[in-house]
Amino acid sequence: MTHKASSRILATIPDRYSPDFADRLDRRTSIAKAIRGRIEAIETDLGGVDVLSHARRSLVRRVVWLEAIIEHSEQRLAAGEGIDLGGHTQAINSLLGLYRLLGLERRQRPTRTLRDIMAEPRPVSPRAVAAGQPSAAPEPSYNAKDDVP
Repeated sequence: MTHKASSRILATIPDRYSPDFADRLDRRTSIAKAIRGRIEAIETDLGGVDVLSHARRSLVRRVVWLEAIIEHSEQRLAAGEGIDLGGHTQAINSLLGLYRLLGLERRQRPTRTLRDIMAEPRPVSPRAVAAGQPSAAPEPSYNAKDDVP
């Protein structure tokens, strides 16, 4: 296997850098579709974007890009080209570490039970507010005649 010199890493963030650049990719391109699809799949596995901290969302993006780097390396290897085996192994180990931080098992999205919904305060009726009675909306009444066609 050939060993290429590492790319030079920038010491500062470029002037044109934007942390949400992955979200702003042209969604018609195959790379944008793949990246967005993977981000959404991992976020869903972790219980949904609503329950993820900024740090976890950031780690999800790192995971997706590491996956892309690893797959690119594997494609080159499959095509008979040389790869940096040490770099490839390091990328896999880094990916595994990120997966361990995020959790390898799927998590259920938080759900509200019917009991949770029923326990919520009822909205205030605009008529009650206008009449000076800021109370909960009246309970709906059931009339058996309403069921008759």
